[in-house]
Amino acid sequence: MKNILYIEDFAAWKQEFSFFHPISVRFSETDMFGHLNNTVAFTYFEEARIEFLKDKGFMGDWLSNKNNAIPVVADLQCDYLKPIFFGDKLKLFVKANKVGNSSVDIHYMAINQKDEVCLVGRGSMVQMSTVTGKGVPWEEDEKIKLMVP
Repeated sequence: MKNILYIEDFAAWKQEFSFFHPISVRFSETDMFGHLNNTVAFTYFEEARIEFLKDKGFMGDWLSNKNNAIPVVADLQCDYLKPIFFGDKLKLFVKANKVGNSSVDIHYMAINQKDEVCLVGRGSMVQMSTVTGKGVPWEEDEKIKLMVP
């Protein structure tokens, strides 16, 4: 396993995931060599992150016209561990690794139908005010919702 800076103990890290979103790799997501285009992993992260946040009860508030806070991705990275091909069935796991004042560090792990870890990633998301453009602090109950598996 290659050295991934944001993962200290891979086995322990892997066990911390509980939420996953299923992904089926479409033909249009592959490149001329037959494997997943390197940009598509970020789309998968987005799709799974949105489902994770829906599951935690956040998306409804952010999408309502009454709310002045929105989620903004501040950074995102991906480490490619195994090739992914058209027709592969992935489980894209998502967890909140650390919650800050108005940010959350989110980690990702994709496992294929052979139970192999294919992708891992992480990214920071900030809850931002649409009025001021500054971070909106998480309420204590929101921090708890993000961290509870």
